[in-house]
Amino acid sequence: MTTTTPAKDTATAPGPVSTAVPVTDVPAVVDETARLITEHYVFPEIAEQLAALLRRRLAEGAYGVASAEELGDLVTADLHSLNGDPHLRLKYHPEQVPRGQGEAALAAMRRDFDASLGGVPRVQLLDGGTALLELSPTLFPLAWSAGPLTAALTLVAPADALILDLRSNGGGDPDTVAFVCSYLLEERTHLNTMYARVGDRHDQSWSLPHVPGARFGGTKPVHVLTGPRTFSAAEELAYDLQQLGRATVVGETTRGGAHPREGWTVHPNLEATIPVGRSINPVSGTNWEGTGVLPDVPCPAPDALDRALALIHG
Repeated sequence: MTTTTPAKDTATAPGPVSTAVPVTDVPAVVDETARLITEHYVFPEIAEQLAALLRRRLAEGAYGVASAEELGDLVTADLHSLNGDPHLRLKYHPEQVPRGQGEAALAAMRRDFDASLGGVPRVQLLDGGTALLELSPTLFPLAWSAGPLTAALTLVAPADALILDLRSNGGGDPDTVAFVCSYLLEERTHLNTMYARVGDRHDQSWSLPHVPGARFGGTKPVHVLTGPRTFSAAEELAYDLQQLGRATVVGETTRGGAHPREGWTVHPNLEATIPVGRSINPVSGTNWEGTGVLPDVPCPAPDALDRALALIHG
């Protein structure tokens, strides 16, 4: 869609200069967002309801604002009011939606990768033969992270018990989830199925029959630490192991995002982010969307490590 290039508003009276980015055609932005949701949102029936809600709110005058940021907040609140999907948003970008956003995001992710030892910032042997393995801030693309993960998972393989810390992990690559799970299972195992609305496609995720390095194995205790920052693919890792009965989840309920998303620019500073698929766990038949991964042993996230150690050592 075509929109007017945004410009800064200047105050007409003495005082601070406003940097609010204007929206010159609110109806066009809202209508395009509704259209994209109708075409792409993973749940077609809910998509129709969401589109109707946005158009009704527009007709009621609910979006009578001049600021792109305000419009993004209002539309997002209305979208969340129906089914609370955290991946479904009209996202405001102060510096405009980046062109080549994928490349920019990849470069930022690479910086995080380099700064976190490949996403494995902590490997430690604790008292009593328990190994602690922290994965954060992201489950990086497997093409990058296979080496650091292989080294870390091989290092902890001889331990008597393993604590996997996901409290600060915001998600990432589902292939990396399967890679980590492969070290904690004995046999090739169906972990998850991802349904994509486009093409009505079901893609299964399985653990690997062979891994580089040594496996921790499928019998020794595993405890997974979670918190309110645990999100998306990190939630899948916790959920897959929990549903298989392979791990005890300790900590707080996670954020609850099980739907992969894509983004469309509907205004120079506004991006419609829309979930286009959903996870289907082979054990539960559902996923953690909206509910989060519920811990087996609830406790405040900062206390989860001590609680897991107490569970392991009695």
